[in-house]
Amino acid sequence: MALPWSNASKSSWLNFCLRRQVPRVVFAPHQMSRRIATGIDIGTYQVKLVVVEEVADKREGRTLRILGTGLAESKGLRHGYIVNKEEVATSIREAKRQAESIARVPIRAGFLAVGGISLDEARASGSVIISRADQEITTLDLEKAAKVAREAAAPGFLNRHVLHSIPLEYRVDRTKVLGDPVGMKGVRLEVDYLFITCLAQHEEALAEAVEDADIEIIDQMASPLAGSYVLLEGDQKMKGCVLANIGAETISIVIYDEGIPVSVKVFPMGSSQITDDIALGLRISLDEAERVKLKRLSGQMYPRKKVDDMIENRLLTMFTLIDKHLKSLARRSPLPAGIIISGGGAGVGSVTDVAKGSLKLPARLAEFRLSTDTKIRDATWAVAYGLALWGLTGDTRAPKKSLSAHFGKFFRQFLP
Repeated sequence: MALPWSNASKSSWLNFCLRRQVPRVVFAPHQMSRRIATGIDIGTYQVKLVVVEEVADKREGRTLRILGTGLAESKGLRHGYIVNKEEVATSIREAKRQAESIARVPIRAGFLAVGGISLDEARASGSVIISRADQEITTLDLEKAAKVAREAAAPGFLNRHVLHSIPLEYRVDRTKVLGDPVGMKGVRLEVDYLFITCLAQHEEALAEAVEDADIEIIDQMASPLAGSYVLLEGDQKMKGCVLANIGAETISIVIYDEGIPVSVKVFPMGSSQITDDIALGLRISLDEAERVKLKRLSGQMYPRKKVDDMIENRLLTMFTLIDKHLKSLARRSPLPAGIIISGGGAGVGSVTDVAKGSLKLPARLAEFRLSTDTKIRDATWAVAYGLALWGLTGDTRAPKKSLSAHFGKFFRQFLP
């Protein structure tokens, strides 16, 4: 596949960075005159589907409208792994049924989030001698450097699929290049790459469960990136930030710097461990502990101070994991935009205060900026919604008016 750096559209650049193959934009027969995409987020706690349509607007050109959503309790998963494919497929069918009922269109294809603790990352560099006699860098040189980097990282890809290949930095004759190196002159080109991978077995099981629910998968995206699509602003990514999604059994993070995702990591810990701590500490059932955690039960039987201490201790453990990972990256600069917290565990206890103290960074809850009349209720829908937007705006036929202006920062962010 030729690398689309030179004279490329923003959408083709996104496709190269995030897609493993040339995208197959699939629309069902009823959608031939409409542009509709569905995002599918299969979490340990819930399955979410979001159906989004791109519509024409006389004043604004092209806009997006949420047609419908589907929500079902997840069954058959553990830490994002499928342990019972039939139960997962049943949950997907229920979410699909709800979304079809609200959207009033059949869902035959969609974009799938890949998450869970099987997500991991690898880094490698590729170095090549400029091929042209006049020493001008071409896309062929970039392609060769990418191939060398992938071969260098290949030993770590055993039993794994590469979801995304993201160039982090270019150097020409050991000097860092800001922007596109094509057209520059030099002797040697070096490229640093980030490869986001997942266990092949996990990915295949997810795909089979979705297909068992009669949904064709158009493409896949790592869930932390899908969430960042709608929860982070361009200036936050440029200045540097961490987006942390606290789920039921996992914490997934994506770290941005200079507009580029420099790390994606998933930790096997989530808000359900807080529930476990409360249940053990107060010697109550898990159902009661969950309600105590969410402040739906109170009184002398459940002293708030003791509960708050248990919550804070577990949150501290979570952010210590994130802090340790940040230090392992040996980052040369701070993250002025701080940590943005999302997910079902984002509203538990004094989560932002604990994050500030532990990471020594600004901290705030993620904001999901949608109009109040939408069918999406909170930021826990960000992954599924982001996938649907990716499905629409990542296509080379995406409109170039207001829609591309709104999401243009995302398309440009992977150009070092």
